[in-house]
Amino acid sequence: MKWIGWVAVGVWALAAGSVFGETQAHAAYDEADNGEVAFPEGYECWNHVKSIVVLEGHKYYKYMGGFHHVYANDKALDALKQNKSFPKGAILVFELRGMLTEDDTIAEGPCKAVGVMEKDPDRFPETEGWGFEDFKMKGGVRKRAVTNARKQCLSCHKSQKDSDYVYSKYSH
Repeated sequence: MKWIGWVAVGVWALAAGSVFGETQAHAAYDEADNGEVAFPEGYECWNHVKSIVVLEGHKYYKYMGGFHHVYANDKALDALKQNKSFPKGAILVFELRGMLTEDDTIAEGPCKAVGVMEKDPDRFPETEGWGFEDFKMKGGVRKRAVTNARKQCLSCHKSQKDSDYVYSKYSH
């Protein structure tokens, strides 16, 4: 009889995981019904697309120096892999972390910013279907930095029109 109890627990765990996982996947979208891009909780567990390090001497080091990590939800990863336009619901995250140097090593420092692109042509028609946000991180507090996505974000991303306004490419 004990095995029946464990089977029941296993079935419950799978069902709960499906329900809670689905809820978590839609949480960012649901909380952003006000027209803003929501902070993508748990993005660090999404698909890792690439990383680079911007070192001193780079022309944008003052603003973008440090570790850059790009993450994608499943919809965004599928589009990247197929080199196609991104579907509604695709989300890309750019994480900027500082650098710590000690004893001839470089390690990741604290998170400085989290940039988010969310594809939803119905909510973001004025920015080619993409919602943009840049969350500045300081002392565990995040603050929205985008006040005009068309000027602050799309003006640079327009150069990537042929890749649906996305800089990152899939290279795994």
